[in-house]
Amino acid sequence: MTTRIPTPVTREVERRVVGNVLRGSIGNLVEWYDWYAYSAFTIYFAKAFFPGGDATAQFLNTAAVFAVGFLMRPLGGWLLGRFADRFGRRSALVLSVSMMAFGSLLIAATPGYAAIGVAAPILLVLARLLQGLSVGGEYSTSATYLSEVATPGKRGFYSSFQYVTLVGGQLLALGLQLILQSLLTEAQMGDWGWRIAFVVGAVAAVVVMALRRTMDESASYERVAAESGSGKQAGERGTLRTLVKYPKEIALVVGLTLGGTVAFYTYATYTQKFLENTADIPRRTVTWILFIALLVFALLQPVAGRLSDRIGRRKLLMFFGIAGTVLTVPIMTTMAHTKQPVLAFLLLLGALVIVTGYTSINAIVKAELFPTRIRALGVGLPYALTVAIFGGTAELIAQALKKAGHESLFFWYVAGCILVSLVVYGTMRETSRSSALEQDED
Repeated sequence: MTTRIPTPVTREVERRVVGNVLRGSIGNLVEWYDWYAYSAFTIYFAKAFFPGGDATAQFLNTAAVFAVGFLMRPLGGWLLGRFADRFGRRSALVLSVSMMAFGSLLIAATPGYAAIGVAAPILLVLARLLQGLSVGGEYSTSATYLSEVATPGKRGFYSSFQYVTLVGGQLLALGLQLILQSLLTEAQMGDWGWRIAFVVGAVAAVVVMALRRTMDESASYERVAAESGSGKQAGERGTLRTLVKYPKEIALVVGLTLGGTVAFYTYATYTQKFLENTADIPRRTVTWILFIALLVFALLQPVAGRLSDRIGRRKLLMFFGIAGTVLTVPIMTTMAHTKQPVLAFLLLLGALVIVTGYTSINAIVKAELFPTRIRALGVGLPYALTVAIFGGTAELIAQALKKAGHESLFFWYVAGCILVSLVVYGTMRETSRSSALEQDED
C-alpha cells in the first residue's frame, strides 16, 4: 500500500471542492425529490391506481409498490456501482438521473385504473422499478463522489450534504404538496393535481443531466484508473470477485445500516400516514408538521457531519444506537395517542435529532471502509440490500400490523432493529482516521 501526499488545500482547491459538492448535491436533490414524490402524494393517487376498499387498504397497496421499488435498489447499487468503479463517478451519476427522469415521466403520464384497468398499476410498478434502479445507483455513486472530492479533514462535513439533499428532495415534494393543497381542491388533487409533482420531477431531472456533465471527475478515481490501465487490475475494478475480498467491511455496512434505515423511513415517510390515520391529526396539519421537522433535520446534517470530523464517527453512531433503542417505543406510543399538533411536532423532531447520529455520517463511514477501486460497489450493494429488505418494507410492515390490530408491535420492531445496529457500533473501530480515502492498494 502506497501512502499518497495530500494535495495542498489552497483557496482554488477549496473553491473547486465546493463547486463539485454543490453540483453533485443539486443532482442528488432532484433524484430524491423524484423518489419521495411518490410517498408524499400517495394519499392522493392511491385510489386512482387501486380503486375500492378503505383508505388503509389503498395505502397498503401503494406501500407494497413502494417496497417493490426498493427491491430494485440492490440491482441499481450493483450495476451503477460497478459502472462507477469502471467508467467513472460522473458518468454513473448522469446515467442514474436519466433513468429517474423517465420513471417520473411514466408515472405522470399513466392513466388511472378507470381508464386502462389493470395496466395502470402494472405501469406504476414498472416506473417504480426504474426509479428504484436509479436511486440504488445514485446513493452509492454520490456517497463515493462526495467523499472523494471533499477536502481532507472536512469529509464528514461535505459528505453530510448527501442527506441534506436527500431530505431536501423530500422537503421539495412536501413543499409542492402544500402549494398545490392551497391552490386546488381535494377533488382536483385526487383527479389530476398529483401528476404535477411527477412532471416537475421529470423536467428537473433532465436539467440535472446537463449540469452533471460539467462536474470534475474524482481525482481518486482518475489516479486509480490511470495506474490500473487496461490490464488485469482494470478488470478487477468494481467486480463482485473483488468485493468479496472485504467480508468484514460488507458485514459492517449491513449492520450499521439496518437500524438507521428502518428509523429514517419510519419517521421521514411513514409518519405522514401514521399521524393522519392513527393520531387523527388533519392531513394539511400533518404535512406542515413533517415539513418543518424535516427542514430542521436537514439543517442538522452538516452540523453533525462537522462534529464527526472533530470527535469521530463512532460517537455519533453510539448516540443514535443508545437513544434510538431506549426512546423509540415511548416516542411512537405517545405520538399515536396525542391529538396536539405541537406535541406531535416536538416528538417527531426529537426522533429525527436521534436519527441524525446515523444519517449525517453514514455515507462517509461506508466510504472510509473501502479502497477506491471497489468503493462505489462496496458502499452501494450491501447498503442497498439492507435498505431494500428493512427500509423499504418498514411502511408495509407498519400498515399490515395496523390492519391486523397490532400497531404497537411495529414500535418494538423499530427499536429492535436499532438495537442490532447498536451492537455493531459497539464493536466497530473508528473510521474517521482511516487512510482508505488517502491510500490505494497496489
